[in-house]
Amino acid sequence: MEKRKRVLLKLSGEALAGEKKTGFDEETVRKIAVQVKTIVEDGNEVGIVIGGGNFWRGRTSESIDRTKADQIGMLATVMNCIYVSEIFRTVGMSTEILTPFACGTMTTMFSKDKANELFKKGTVVFLAGGTGHPYFSTDTGIVLRAIELDADMILLAKAIDGVYDSDPKINPSAKKYDEISIDDVVKQKLAVVDMTASVMCMENKMPLWVFSLNEENSIVNAMNGKFNGTIVSA
Repeated sequence: MEKRKRVLLKLSGEALAGEKKTGFDEETVRKIAVQVKTIVEDGNEVGIVIGGGNFWRGRTSESIDRTKADQIGMLATVMNCIYVSEIFRTVGMSTEILTPFACGTMTTMFSKDKANELFKKGTVVFLAGGTGHPYFSTDTGIVLRAIELDADMILLAKAIDGVYDSDPKINPSAKKYDEISIDDVVKQKLAVVDMTASVMCMENKMPLWVFSLNEENSIVNAMNGKFNGTIVSA
């Protein structure tokens, strides 16, 4: 695998919670931080998007308007980025959180120029708050930012170790793909990312690398040619 320069890493909120399933597990986050530090020190530029599932999973009550539910989710991603960025700092990295809406003094407003400026300084850029609009997931958010920031690829660190033709938890005979096109992902409804994000990847030729966060040093391995997941080509 050729060495990449700029990558956007997607972490699920649930992954941050570890076995607790909610909130944060500091040891889990610290292990991620050490890996990201390694790839930054190797000369790569890293942006990070985090889901909010350790705090909020969509519209959980019919009493809550969809727009308001999505706004809660956006704020959950901001909380996650504030926490994770602080853990990153404890292992010696420079970080900054960019959001598409104002959060007082806690974050900085997103712009491509600002992000590029931070990348050049070796800062890990946390892209929180999704797109800033309801009805768009963090999948769409990371694809949008990856395209806008001219990323080489998106790293999707999941609980599963790649893309399968069916759910391996249900079907023990499920086939894992080493590589599959985003067109085939859409045709087979494999739900690697949501449909909006998939179409954006197709139109803008943005590759996705899907792998297990639980594998030892999986982020570093993906960057150094020891990739055990699935490449979703565009």
